[in-house]
Amino acid sequence: ENREAYRSGRYYEAQLRQEFLNPFFEALGWDMFNRNNYAPQNREVIHEDSINIEGDSRAPDYCFRLGQTRKFFVEAKKPAVDIKYDIYPAYQLRRYAWNTQLPLSILTDFEEFAVYDCRNKPNPSDSAATARVMFLKYTEYIEKWDEIAAIFSRDAIWRGSFDKYAADTTSKKGTTEVDDAFLAEIEEWRTLLARNIALRNPQVSNERQLNFAVQMTIDRIIFLRICEDRRIEPEHQLLEMSKSAAIYSQMLKLFQRADIKYNSGLFHFTSEKGESTHADQFTPSLAIDDKVLKQIIKSIYYPSPYIFKEIPVEILGQVYEQFLGKVIRLTAGHQAKIEEKPEVRKAGGVYYTPKYIVDYIVANTVGKLLEGKTPNQVTELKIVDPACGSGSFLLGAFQYLLDWHEKWYLENGAEKWTRGKKPALIPIEGGAWKLTTAEKKRILVNNIYGVDIDAQAVEVTKLSLLLKVLEEESGQLSLGLERVLPDLGDNIRCGNSLIGWDYFEGQLIADQKEVERVNPFDWQRAFPQVFKAGGFDAVIGNPPYVRQESLGDDKKYFQAHYQVFAGTADLYSYFIEKGISLLAPMGQFSYIVANKWMRANYGKPLRTWLKTKCIEEITDFGDLPVFNKATTYPCIIRVSNNKPHLRPRITIMKSLEFNSLQDQVNSKQYLVKQDDFSDEGWSLVENNVQNILNKLSVCANPLEEYTNGKIFRGILTGLNEAFIINKTTHDQLIQEDPKCISLLKPFIIGREIKRYHPVNSQNYLIFIPRGWTNRNIMNSTNAWRWFMQNYPSIAKYLEPFSQNAEKRYDKGDYWWELRACAYYNEFEKPKILFPDISLRGNFTYDENGTFFSVNTSYIIPTNNLYLLGLLNSNLFTFAYSNISSSYRGGYLRYIYQYVAQLPIHTIDFSDPIEAAQHDRMVSLVERMLELHKRTAKTPHEQERLAAEIAATDAAIDLLVYQLYNLTEEEINIVEGAEG
Repeated sequence: ENREAYRSGRYYEAQLRQEFLNPFFEALGWDMFNRNNYAPQNREVIHEDSINIEGDSRAPDYCFRLGQTRKFFVEAKKPAVDIKYDIYPAYQLRRYAWNTQLPLSILTDFEEFAVYDCRNKPNPSDSAATARVMFLKYTEYIEKWDEIAAIFSRDAIWRGSFDKYAADTTSKKGTTEVDDAFLAEIEEWRTLLARNIALRNPQVSNERQLNFAVQMTIDRIIFLRICEDRRIEPEHQLLEMSKSAAIYSQMLKLFQRADIKYNSGLFHFTSEKGESTHADQFTPSLAIDDKVLKQIIKSIYYPSPYIFKEIPVEILGQVYEQFLGKVIRLTAGHQAKIEEKPEVRKAGGVYYTPKYIVDYIVANTVGKLLEGKTPNQVTELKIVDPACGSGSFLLGAFQYLLDWHEKWYLENGAEKWTRGKKPALIPIEGGAWKLTTAEKKRILVNNIYGVDIDAQAVEVTKLSLLLKVLEEESGQLSLGLERVLPDLGDNIRCGNSLIGWDYFEGQLIADQKEVERVNPFDWQRAFPQVFKAGGFDAVIGNPPYVRQESLGDDKKYFQAHYQVFAGTADLYSYFIEKGISLLAPMGQFSYIVANKWMRANYGKPLRTWLKTKCIEEITDFGDLPVFNKATTYPCIIRVSNNKPHLRPRITIMKSLEFNSLQDQVNSKQYLVKQDDFSDEGWSLVENNVQNILNKLSVCANPLEEYTNGKIFRGILTGLNEAFIINKTTHDQLIQEDPKCISLLKPFIIGREIKRYHPVNSQNYLIFIPRGWTNRNIMNSTNAWRWFMQNYPSIAKYLEPFSQNAEKRYDKGDYWWELRACAYYNEFEKPKILFPDISLRGNFTYDENGTFFSVNTSYIIPTNNLYLLGLLNSNLFTFAYSNISSSYRGGYLRYIYQYVAQLPIHTIDFSDPIEAAQHDRMVSLVERMLELHKRTAKTPHEQERLAAEIAATDAAIDLLVYQLYNLTEEEINIVEGAEG
């Protein structure tokens, strides 16, 4: 009977769900009816009411979750709907999942089961097959059950199989995720508004005014549209407004009403007593054409793919982070031009901090501060991001506080917190509770602070935080008669976190343009109550990465005011010192920054300064792509304002494939001795590895001392395309002018250097060092004419490069000369060569001093084959990899700073055993060099040669272990690292 009713279409969706779909997903392990009795907000499956209104943005019928994180939706349709071919149900599902950034979701009437890739931007005209990655009939369920369960079962979600399937299934080609699409949308709005405001408003006299006007107009429209979607504002009010004339004047009235309702700086047009934000009397004076506003408003209503109530505030922040990477410029003709900010262009783009990094840093700073406290005590906590950008870390901290407060109230008698003049909780449907708007507002104002040098970023942070206050609101606000939103003018401030007003000390009248550029900030004056209480309890964030070349005159200030100053230090070094200096006693500091400070020369003052602090943990991501499309070598450092315990916890991340960064850190973390950190560079190795490194330094000298400082970088030409030639060009030049052979030197580049291999290259260097011309021209007054007459083939070849060669900052006396260098003669001696980038020790020997090398390699002018054996050994690769940084793909960068530290055991030739060890090493290395000169033709010869090389290599490794007295256990550690 049920089957007949189903087939006849008499079933309604409620019956379908109850009798077919609920049992189906229960069979997949889901707790469809909360039989585990979880709190309402922690239920695995959320059931939505089934309604179907054209253009409505109601949620799909089911939401399946891992904890409180959505994983996929299921949209149920009655059997009369044709799942395979009907366009609208597919668009409805994809639209909702796309806005919430869910990769996969399901459309089904049980008879048919369709899985969609929801990362493709949905279009109402898409066919039902668009982005569909699986389609099954009910008759296939038994046969395909294992495949369905492997993706959509509860166990598959917990194991990560669902995420892996989504990653493998979803094609990035041609997809536009909601953040990319919305970024493109608001960038188009910015262009339209900027050009129109510049055209219609001659009173807009500078770029700051234009950027402010455009930013505030966009922010206000987005805010009100989101409130509409949440039923806080009347439906379609902006859309109806756009159908008449004089739209902007009507908008202003709407904005002014919003000021009365929300009390937000976003809509602050009239000065009021007690307000910290200055009233905006500028944007109401503007003229904006109806055509522009109609185009913007049309793009945010159905059939627009956006469901504004469902786009997470964090995603809006991510969009705005990219948006703020560009700025509006006013041309001389008063036209608007959109340009990328110089600092963004130099950095190669804007890189938004991934949510898992924000969550981890917040949990390990704010989370630790909350332990054992009550809401009254938490009121005193002050959290700041000194470079808040679009507010991602402040949003993360605010959300953590909201979740903590809600959990605390629920665990401490929920009902009593619903009573009184200022209740903290309000009951909602399904027996659940949520924080009142007033409570969220109280938490925000009491606990969250931020600073940014960019005024636009400050406004975006405020907008993001205000939207977070309203995030779960719909319809009637849970606030009573009080105006809804707080004024964040005292919390989120604009200024230069690193530079105070003493920058202009001694100047009677500061230059206004310089004041605007520097934008100095007085922390004590901006947050007097915070510093009266001792400072901030948590300092978190991702400070900007600005290279020292861009710091200009500010360096003088940093040198005078920061202990970590180094002339070549990136800006984040100063943010670290400033952030830690802002901490209250027992406070927690944590940033994600580039890890270069741990080993780079410019990081030495920072390392020395940090060694005196209480370093709690360092999590190093090495070359892992934490930031999409950028290799930034990031690390998380956490420091507390406590007495140093000298045992920081270290984690070296080897992969980003994890469900929880916290769990991954907990399983990989180890303690190190802070005293083992060298000012010359920090090696974040476990104690057993550090013990080996310490052992190597006994009875050894750093390579720098062993070679009397003779470790030289290859030749820098400044223009390789001019001064490096191939053999064909070399032969042609000599044929035209045999005399020029004296200026052509065989040379080798890094990638041509192979371990123990004979040096060989088909390239040459035009070698004319600084001073050569003047030594040779004698009485000639025209150097170039002399050069052309005496070396015509080379002069003719180089002449097309003259303009670029002249621009080199490190050229010789003339543009055709190389820079001055005190060690050019060292290249013509026997020498050890090695590349600057390699997977392991990769040293070889130039016996005759034939080859020069360029800047992708180094030389050690010596005929010491004992040294060559040490450097090529497994032990030295192990040592080097633990004192230097690894790069993308596991490569090591062999540079002077680290190579110079390698511990070379000095042979005591008066000791017969050591003398014999030395001689055996030399014999083995000679053998290796000879073996690599051999040519093996047949497979059998090749196999035998490879075996002989491996055996000789192993003998060298064993001898090196004996020289450094390594135990079997220590050898296993070294060999394990090599494997």
